[in-house]
Amino acid sequence: MVVPETFYCAQQINIPPELPDILKNFTKAAIRTQPKDVLLWSAAYFNALSKGECLPVKDRLEMNVATQKTDTGLTPGLLKTLHKQLAPKKICSKEELAEKWKGLCLPMDQLKTLLSLGSFGSDIDWMEFFALGCSALAGTLMGTLKSACEILTEDEEGSAARIPFDTFTKLYTYLAQVEGDMSQDHIDSFLRSLQPQVDKQNGMIQVSNFYISRK
Repeated sequence: MVVPETFYCAQQINIPPELPDILKNFTKAAIRTQPKDVLLWSAAYFNALSKGECLPVKDRLEMNVATQKTDTGLTPGLLKTLHKQLAPKKICSKEELAEKWKGLCLPMDQLKTLLSLGSFGSDIDWMEFFALGCSALAGTLMGTLKSACEILTEDEEGSAARIPFDTFTKLYTYLAQVEGDMSQDHIDSFLRSLQPQVDKQNGMIQVSNFYISRK
């Protein structure tokens, strides 16, 4: 038996009035984010949108990072997006991190490497993983901390890149311990050396307080 074709007239097709804005915002987000796999990213985008979650979208279009240590696919913009998605929970599951990572079309081998480097279990301290993510963007400890400040700061782009000293302390201590060639006394001494400048800035630290560019 042949099933008759069903025809619809214009009056039968109900287009939600908000659809044009949804599609316009989606298009702008895709242009800013430049996902490597548009279909995979689109699924993550609309899944987050339907749940009212933070979208997998960069703040702005970014150029390739010339100083990036290796071609990992991870960029400051993508790491900042992950931070907005996962930082509010402080502790995230490995499965949730993998889902967000995959939604941004990032290489899963790189995720496995970072998880192994941090010896993470099923529950992950987000700021510790964030620190290792920054290390993938820089070749030195100080360069990693500079990247972290530039991603975390609420200052305008190109300005002092200030972050709370408590946050800096956690990042520096964790990264120094992961490297394993720095004593606790050395770590404490370095942090104490920054304290006078931090006191002048109401508990904040900026890149120029610790980072010296060697050209």
